[in-house]
Amino acid sequence: MSLTEKVLEVKNFLHQTPIFENIIDEQLQAVANIAILQTYKKNETLFWEGDAATGLFIVKSGKIKVFKVANHGKEQILHIFEISEYFAEVPAFDGGNFPASAAAIEISEVVFIPRTSFFMVLQQHPTLAIAMLGTFARHLRHLTHLVNALSFQEVPERLTNYLLKLSQKNGNINVVELDLPKTQLAALLGTVPETLSRAFYKLTQEGKIAVNGTKITLFDKILTSKSN
Repeated sequence: MSLTEKVLEVKNFLHQTPIFENIIDEQLQAVANIAILQTYKKNETLFWEGDAATGLFIVKSGKIKVFKVANHGKEQILHIFEISEYFAEVPAFDGGNFPASAAAIEISEVVFIPRTSFFMVLQQHPTLAIAMLGTFARHLRHLTHLVNALSFQEVPERLTNYLLKLSQKNGNINVVELDLPKTQLAALLGTVPETLSRAFYKLTQEGKIAVNGTKITLFDKILTSKSN
């Protein structure tokens, strides 16, 4: 694939992403010209907390987790980013270090937009900066929900909300398949695998779910809680 074809591929992809979907063609072309495609193996790290922020990332394929590790080694996943989702935009803008680490959960391809080059594009196309403001609000809202969940919800409630979101994401179906290994899911929900297993057991005993391997059947009791 020639360089021109790669730039066109990136441009077409960026046009479908929430962060750039409403950007005019000239601005989109300018971003595509500086973007770099990067591929990561499963469990490969994109950056570590404290590293100098070099730019922002958009997931083209696969899944990327952004996480922090406590002094005693416990991992807390802040968010899992999937196709078309973007991350690390805040340090890319403020010039600080990465506040968390990022690693590929599976083989993943990302579009990397270098900070210095992106600032040059923003100077040439200032309306792009205005469009970026919405990205900060969306990610701040997510972090607010995360703090609320970790502070005020027990693990079974966090698991319930996760399963309901998984159901909604797949069209409000009653049978969902876990999209993460339980170790990763535990880290996402701010707990450990043993406590997560107890939460699954509790929901099963309450008649809210049935577990068959990675497939979870959601019964009326859990579906009704969505509207309460």
